[in-house]
Amino acid sequence: MLVDRSDLEYDSLTHMKTMKRNNLNKEKPAELPQKKRRTFEPVAENRKAAFNYFLSDKREAGLCLLGHEVKSIREHRVNLKDSYVRIFKNEAWLFNCHISPYSHIQGYLEQDPTRMRKLLLNRREIDDLMGKSSRKGFAIIPTRLYFKNGMVKVEIALGEGKKQHDKRDSIKKRIHDRETSAAIKKGMRK
Repeated sequence: MLVDRSDLEYDSLTHMKTMKRNNLNKEKPAELPQKKRRTFEPVAENRKAAFNYFLSDKREAGLCLLGHEVKSIREHRVNLKDSYVRIFKNEAWLFNCHISPYSHIQGYLEQDPTRMRKLLLNRREIDDLMGKSSRKGFAIIPTRLYFKNGMVKVEIALGEGKKQHDKRDSIKKRIHDRETSAAIKKGMRK
């Protein structure tokens, strides 16, 4: 059966207006949130390392820990002061890093808080660090400890020991920078 449709005219302008009207009434789909740029706020920092050493060649390493130690690190109960890294038997180990016992632990055999902990590095990285740290006056120093994607990471750096006059120079520079920034602030207030 054939139907005569010649009396129906297609009006494109009317069609566009109705489409626009229908789209205005609909709610717009929610925009996807943009990915936040992650910043790794350190759990612990070794500020004294920058004062005692010229730091270079910074690297990130994983850390072998027990479960209660991770919980303790989340509570910020860790101290990197006086800690250092040594390489022996082709493995990197962190010494003197004090992780206090977890506060809610009961009836568990307590570990030594300053026990040595294994660092997770590639063989190439270990060989490179071993070669560079074997020179006189160089050491491998942990500079900060932080969480990255739920894993505990430690930033280690190759440090060359400062002499006493170098330390005095860094103190003078810090005081000069502080005074300069204070003078600039004071000048901007006026």
